[in-house]
Amino acid sequence: MTDTAATFAAVFVALYVAHAVGDHWAQSSLQVATKGRPGWTGRLACGRHVLGLTVTKAVVLVPVVVVLDLSVHALGLVLGLGLDAASHYWADRRTTLARLAGRCGKAEFYSLGTPTHPDHPITSEGNYAPTLGTGAYALDQSWHMLWLGIAALIIAAV
Repeated sequence: MTDTAATFAAVFVALYVAHAVGDHWAQSSLQVATKGRPGWTGRLACGRHVLGLTVTKAVVLVPVVVVLDLSVHALGLVLGLGLDAASHYWADRRTTLARLAGRCGKAEFYSLGTPTHPDHPITSEGNYAPTLGTGAYALDQSWHMLWLGIAALIIAAV
């Protein structure tokens, strides 16, 4: 039991670090700009992003598993990283996560920090003032953290 819990903790930390790198540093500007577009342009851009992200997670996770001598099996890795990749793709198509936010009563929070929010930030001249964070970004990242936890649990337990 203790070994599984320690494996879960180590795997989650590795996936969390890799997610931050893969979702922000490894993702290209073109992928950011096009992954939410309709049709094949958006689907392919999102797929390329998720592939790069998943490779980043594997590159970070493998040394952690080897150096810490964690009991991790190939099936757990495939299931965990596969589920994480699928959930990431789903959310990063953008319309899917926006619809979920709306259904959960979070549509106003989703638009927080954007010009469409009723209380968007403004400059002293009354124009929209861009912000570093948005509700959409916060909901996106919290969705990904949920699935990182599920992936780590699967990887540690299978």
